[in-house]
This record gives sequence, structure tokens and C-alpha cells, in this order.
Amino acid sequence: MRVKVVCVGGGPAGLCLALLLKRQDPAHDITVHERDPEGSTYGWGVTYWRGLLDRLRAYDPETAHAIEAHSVRWTDGVAHVGDLTTRHHGDEGFGIGRHRLLGLLAARARALGVRLEYGSTQTRPPADADLVVAADGVHSALRTGRAERFGTHVTPGRNPYLWLGTTKVFDAFTFAFTETPHGWIWAYGYGYSGDHSTCVVECAPETLTGLGLDRAGPGEGLALLEKLFARVLDGHPLVARPDASWTTFRTLTNRTWHDGNVVLLGDAAHTTHYSIGAGTTLALEDAMCLADALRAHPLPEALAVYERRRRTALLSAQSAARHSARWYENLPRYIHLPPHRMFALLGQRHSPLLPYVPPQLYYGLDKAAGRLEPLRRFKRWLGPRAARALQARTERLR
Repeated sequence: MRVKVVCVGGGPAGLCLALLLKRQDPAHDITVHERDPEGSTYGWGVTYWRGLLDRLRAYDPETAHAIEAHSVRWTDGVAHVGDLTTRHHGDEGFGIGRHRLLGLLAARARALGVRLEYGSTQTRPPADADLVVAADGVHSALRTGRAERFGTHVTPGRNPYLWLGTTKVFDAFTFAFTETPHGWIWAYGYGYSGDHSTCVVECAPETLTGLGLDRAGPGEGLALLEKLFARVLDGHPLVARPDASWTTFRTLTNRTWHDGNVVLLGDAAHTTHYSIGAGTTLALEDAMCLADALRAHPLPEALAVYERRRRTALLSAQSAARHSARWYENLPRYIHLPPHRMFALLGQRHSPLLPYVPPQLYYGLDKAAGRLEPLRRFKRWLGPRAARALQARTERLR
């Protein structure tokens, strides 16, 4: 059956859904409205893992191949703690420029017959659409206009952060922790092209004000950060967008993801802390799930199926994101461990058990679990159950 779909928001979620629906049925009438001009985008690079490519390949091999071909990859993680360094070998990770990713998705959508309308602002659902997809991000105008119906809830984070780029190309996913007279400040760095990397800087609120970064002009602030992270930048500059500013992460949830024929997708529906590097992956997985539901079910039922499946799938990522953010908020608890132990617990920061177990003891138990299969099974059994219990407790307290 021919369906008229309007996607509001030309980010990864909206573009991916549009091309998947058009690929499923070329008769669908699909338009993507993006308020910004074509080619303009915020952010630097985004990360993802092999599993996303495998899932996307099952839906559209051409898109998966194009994304992989334009990505850089790494297998190591490196932590610089003061003057000490530790390196661990891990799973294969990927980085791609957000600008490049959007260009690839837009080109594929156009090739399949999707209409892309740039510089087009949509604040109300079009009356003649069968389905309206709010994929216009965390500040979604469509969702805000129905905030009470969607039950939107925003929880601000504690630590300020700043999203930057650099011409230093990191050969591994890099963590750098620098101690200052006002506390620790740290950066996450990863390559996304042959000549640029993303560099996200974070610290506690008192460190930001103590260093004067909250009052510094753009040039002065970048110069101080370049000095603080000189060891990992190797003389390369940090680069900021003209509108870059320190902010705190906002965790957004909604009581429901659909209202009538309007459905939320990606960051308009949910956000997860940037420290787990899953935002783009979750947005594309939302698109794949909604495309599946629309293929298998009529419209009203499809939206309910999509929401139910994605809510369940997101439990693990949302739990990981909450605990990851808290790990950094409680950095003094871990930072004075030997670097290899601190890095090991950095890798375990998603665990709901870690905040309640002394770090040295947790490290020893985790090492033992790695050697003993019964302990590994118990850890895999306990972790998700603890996450679900904590999530249920959080929902009851709202």
C-alpha cells in the first residue's frame, strides 16, 4: 500500500529511515525536511562498531559498504594518565565524519527516489501525511509542540563538556587525563578521517570555573586546552565551531514515542550519554526497527510495535550510559589506581555493580571472572538484572 511519509530532520535517523522505506516499496511517497542548508552540519566525527555494519548490511548492503569504505578504524585503546600511558587491544571500532555520513545517506536516499528539502522548517505535522516522523533531534520542534502528550522528561548531567576537532590523527581510541590545581580534566579522542579527529573535553564544574574556562574567550580557552593536552596533541591545534560552548549533557526520555500519526525517532525520542559513543548507532537502529515494523504491520500497530521493541533493546545501552557518566563524575574514586587497573575499570564503567564495590576488589574479581567460566556466567546473569532493577527504581521515583 502506498504511504505518504514526511520525515522532519535530515540527520542519520531520518535519512536512514527514508531510504529504507523507499527501498522496501518504491511506491511510497517520502519527503525529508531539513531546516539547515545542505552540507551544513554540527559535530566532527561519530563512532560505531562492527555490529552496526552487520545489521545495516542486512537492510541495504550498498549503504553499509559506502559507510565502511569512508570510515577509519582502530582496535586499540590508549589511556594517558598524567605522565603514564597504558594501551589495551580491544574490539574493532570505526569513526566517520558526520558531514561525510550525512552526505552518503542523502545520496543514497536521492538515488532511491526520496525527496530532500533543505532549508525547510516544519514545526507542525503536515495534514496530508499518513505518517510524520519527528527525527529533528533533542530539541525537536514537533515533539516540543506535544510535550505533554509525549511525556518528555529531561535530566541535566553534572559535568560540563566541549565538542572539538583536531588535526592530530589518533591511531587508537585515546583517553587523556590531566591533573590541574583545580582538579582533573580529560579528553576523549578518536580519528574519523585521514586528517582529523574528534576531541571531546570534559571536567567537573569546579574545575571549569577554577581554570577560568567558563569565562575565557574562544581563542584563550583553546590555547589553555592545547597546553593541558600538549602531550597527546603533539603540537596539533584544537579546532572549535564558531558556536561551540561548554554545556552539560541532557538525558531525554519520553513516556510514549508516538501520538496519532506522529512518531519520534533517534535523539527526539531518547538520548544516551556521549561517553559510550552510541548515539549514531542507536539512531540508525531506530530507523531499521521502524522500517521493519511498518513493513509487517498496519500503521497504528506498527508504531506500537516499534516503540515496544526499541524500548526493550535500549535498556542495556541506557543503563551503560548512566553508569558511564557517573564513572566520570566520580573520577577521583578511580584515577589514582595504577594506570592499567584504572583503564581496566574504565572499560568496566558500564557495570551497575562497580559503584558499589571497592575499585581494587572489583578489579580482582573481574580478573578472576575472566579466568573462571562460572564467574563469567554469573556476571552476565547479574548485570542485566541489576540494570533492569535500577531502571525500574528510577522510573518509580519520577
